[in-house]
Amino acid sequence: MSNQKKAVKSVSWVTFSTILQTALQFLQISILARLLSPADFGIVAISNTVIIFFSLFANLGFSNAIISKQETNKKTLSSIFFLGIFLGTIIFLLVYISSPLIVSFYHEIRLAKVIQLASCIFLITSFGTVFSAMLQKELNFKSIAITDIAGYIIGVSLTIFLAYHGFKELSLVYGGLATDFCKTVLQVILGRKFFWPNLHFSFSEIKAHLRFGVFNFGEGIVGFIQSNWDNIIIGRLLGAKVLGYYTLAYQLAIFPVIKINPIILQVAFPLIARMKENPSELKKYYLKILDLISYFNLPLLAGLYITAESVVPLIYGPGWAPTFPLIKIFVFVSVFSCLSHPLFTLVYTKGRPNLLFYLNLITLIVKVPLVYYLGKYWNVTGIATAFLLATMVNTILNFFIVQYLIGNYLKDFLANFYKPVLFCVLMVLVVYFYKGFIGYSGLLNTTAEIVIGGFIYLLLTIFFKYSIVEIKNFKRTI
Repeated sequence: MSNQKKAVKSVSWVTFSTILQTALQFLQISILARLLSPADFGIVAISNTVIIFFSLFANLGFSNAIISKQETNKKTLSSIFFLGIFLGTIIFLLVYISSPLIVSFYHEIRLAKVIQLASCIFLITSFGTVFSAMLQKELNFKSIAITDIAGYIIGVSLTIFLAYHGFKELSLVYGGLATDFCKTVLQVILGRKFFWPNLHFSFSEIKAHLRFGVFNFGEGIVGFIQSNWDNIIIGRLLGAKVLGYYTLAYQLAIFPVIKINPIILQVAFPLIARMKENPSELKKYYLKILDLISYFNLPLLAGLYITAESVVPLIYGPGWAPTFPLIKIFVFVSVFSCLSHPLFTLVYTKGRPNLLFYLNLITLIVKVPLVYYLGKYWNVTGIATAFLLATMVNTILNFFIVQYLIGNYLKDFLANFYKPVLFCVLMVLVVYFYKGFIGYSGLLNTTAEIVIGGFIYLLLTIFFKYSIVEIKNFKRTI
């Protein structure tokens, strides 16, 4: 099977998985927002920040190294497997023991049990890391979709059940652990045909992967700080309740990006890794990735921007009005972020993870003072604005790095990019006038806004971007 056919088949499976997960996540959010308080979400957000930080030490970039180097040596893979389990155990103990210090920093006693339970994730996921990487390397996204769907169904079901029975913030933790346990078991079962560990370990055999992971790890540390600095400041100075509003606003605004981009990028990375010796193909596929990402993300983000006051009460229920201005800021954060995300496919393919490290380091240097000064004068809105400004800087630098890696591409990119931007502006204007003359509250008005906006974007697409014939031809290739 050709790479193109594998890619199309892989995208189909990832798309199906993402759609189902998205539906389940919307169901979970809409129910939990009515059962849990903003403070409950804030506590879990703090815990997640801690877990994400320590997970950088547990992986050390081995998954990306396996895919980038197209690793097949079983002794090398076995060494990576056992090192991962060792690191996972050490990180589990470290997080568990350090929980009192974290509680003291945030002055939130409920954090102790949440963090101690959440630390078990390192014991669980360390067994599936290599198996998951091998499935991606072999473009076996059917198996990946099965693991994701099964894990998510179990996790969401358990989370809602426990929240309904009064487990509060712990319902999210138990649900997350159930998801990861199910996924890990299935990763091992479905990935064993590509890899099964031997009783073998040698540092010398994984030196190349460790060297690859040094900058990958450094980039992860710096990237974590610059991505979570706002959460750390809000949780420490403004409290769990404000962090809860901030977190849910961000999650809703970033939702299209974290759901649509993986559909494309999960498949794109191992595919692009096979083209590292063909610069023209590399550039062509990178431009296709940017075109797809911008075309599918922008209308959803523009729609959320103009319908936030209608959509939030329907999803979260009453009492979440403080998220409205934050969502509008985070929509623009998501626009810039979605254009930056594909860079990792290039730097890992080219063996230059150091470029991501430098990019995130500069972004961190910009973001830290912005968060401090804007947060000092405008509280949580100022912090969200600082996040937006730092993301804009990151995206501009991102473009320069891509130019350095694949040559001049901006002219071709802008030739594709201006169309979805223009379509979105027209879509927003029409919906804006509808809201002003008809209204925006209630299910009927919200549905009308979504239908009108979607129809305008689709109509403009058919007339000015993709013809009906092109769309039919694309469907036939699938």
